[in-house]
Amino acid sequence: MTNTRPPIIAILGHVDHGKTTLLDYIRSSHVAAKEAGGITQSIGAYQAIYKDHTLTFIDTPGHAAFAKMRSRGANVADVAVLVVAADDGVMPQTAESIKYIQAAGIPFVVAINKTDKPSANPELPKAQLTEHQVFVEGYGGNTPFVLISGKTGAGVDQLLETILLLAELEELKNDPKGELSAPIIESKLDMKRGVLVSAIIKSGTLKTSDTVYVGQVPTKIRSIISYAGTQIPEATPGTPVQLLGFSTPPQVGQVITSTKVDAPDQ
Repeated sequence: MTNTRPPIIAILGHVDHGKTTLLDYIRSSHVAAKEAGGITQSIGAYQAIYKDHTLTFIDTPGHAAFAKMRSRGANVADVAVLVVAADDGVMPQTAESIKYIQAAGIPFVVAINKTDKPSANPELPKAQLTEHQVFVEGYGGNTPFVLISGKTGAGVDQLLETILLLAELEELKNDPKGELSAPIIESKLDMKRGVLVSAIIKSGTLKTSDTVYVGQVPTKIRSIISYAGTQIPEATPGTPVQLLGFSTPPQVGQVITSTKVDAPDQ
């Protein structure tokens, strides 16, 4: 058993700057579930394998989940990737993403995307980022950056390499025997299957039939489903899962625990 858990990575950036293309490229080239029939569930996160290291990517669209997680103080991600298009530069949602990353206080790498386009100018975002207190290497700082193309895959391995380095510096403890802590990244009511809750285990181990709490509300976990769409008996730190058993959808950003959590005195 390794003593570090898989890092949890959030990909943030402006709409249309290629976050989904990048996630899709990583999913198709490095996804861990190819052998399991290849159909990955849309549970808001998935795992990829790069050089024998497992990486957990949150692919929840937009900032909503990240913002809610932040407002509840649940730092779901360990590392962030800020995607900025080389032909477009820093846009309003880029600035918003930077605020989230800075508030979370987590390490991040800037992925300058769409470098395959004729109109790409990687120096543009690098210079603009300085106005938002993000200083990349060569522009007065040591924030790492990687030139990539989510479309062709150029630079993506270097990006994964950088993510691994940042995660290594964080020394993410693998604590399967610790207190359960699993931030919720998606929560919805499905007409056929009932309440579907996606969460990522940060510490502890979650087993089928466990009684867990969101705040003070108890729930017996009926089923744990992996992002590959298979039922699994338990989930350990770093694993994204979809859970069945909740009677009403809990809120995104709330944390699933093994014991009751008293309401804050606010």
